[in-house]
Amino acid sequence: MAKLNRTSVIEGIVAEQLKKDGELPKFSVGDTIDVHYKIIEGDKERIQVFQGVLLADTGRGIHRMVTVRRIVANEGVERSFPVHSPRLAKIEVLRRGDARRAKLFYLRDRFGKSRRLRDQRRGLKHVGTASA
Repeated sequence: MAKLNRTSVIEGIVAEQLKKDGELPKFSVGDTIDVHYKIIEGDKERIQVFQGVLLADTGRGIHRMVTVRRIVANEGVERSFPVHSPRLAKIEVLRRGDARRAKLFYLRDRFGKSRRLRDQRRGLKHVGTASA
């Protein structure tokens, strides 16, 4: 009988807990996303939706985290979610943002219209009118 080393046992356990490819959509920094997260209060369980701009996508494998920022009552609120957590029900991409940085922490200092990111499809709007 082959002796299992500690690393292969840990990798096997982690591989079971990872979400499959079809469960998570393709998203990148700058996108506006809805994060559906299960909240457990006593014996009741509900799903809370946190909508905001994806500031950072850090880590890899089971340690992957996303940081989402939204504005509530003129106050910035950031929340980090573990992507492969069983409490994370789903992630929906609402709008693709055009970001030229890996982390968008500079958005913390901005307010008003300068806080908005350009849409990734911005070049497609003028394709039909360019020939006219």
